[in-house]
Amino acid sequence: MKNRPRVLLADDHQMFADGLRTLLGEEFELVEYVADGVAMLEAAQRLRPDVIVADITMPRLNGIDALTQLRANLPDVRVVFLTMHHDAAYARRALAAGAFGFVLKHSAVQELVLALRAALEGRIFVAPSLGADLVARHQTNPGRRTDPCAALTPRQREVLKLLADGKSVKQVASSLSISTRTVEFHKYTMMETVGAKGMADLIRIAIRYGLVSE
Repeated sequence: MKNRPRVLLADDHQMFADGLRTLLGEEFELVEYVADGVAMLEAAQRLRPDVIVADITMPRLNGIDALTQLRANLPDVRVVFLTMHHDAAYARRALAAGAFGFVLKHSAVQELVLALRAALEGRIFVAPSLGADLVARHQTNPGRRTDPCAALTPRQREVLKLLADGKSVKQVASSLSISTRTVEFHKYTMMETVGAKGMADLIRIAIRYGLVSE
């Protein structure tokens, strides 16, 4: 019997991970389950799976940063992100970091196996709805982007405005009823999106383009 492809699963939602075991069990061998980005790095180095299924937002180290670090030692690693973030900006960052796939959690039953098969063949799979968004944004502005803040999501804008008002990460999280790690991830994503070198630079750019007041 042909050996099944070996999959490492990294997701901090235990119940969702249990569901993936059933979904993938017939075609893939789940070699280990971990619940944070640091554990994902360790398990990937130790087990050398054929492909990794990872969430983006995880404790200790987010999935995209984990992939960036992992590629330094395992340049051929194949990671498919499975996330709740329905935003082309996340997909762009994931693919730029070297991901082979980007699948939305609500479409996992229909798309995850397809994404894993594509990754194992060296092909990239992006959720069809996000793929259309990526193409549309490129066609709208294929060259330079005059307003880098235009790509920020409504939630990112909320976070940025509160941070610009001098709120701490904890205060922003409390105000928006989200976790502090989600606030930190929004900060990182916004800096990547607009090309800011740090939080102060991000706020200066936001002021320049009228997103927040000085």
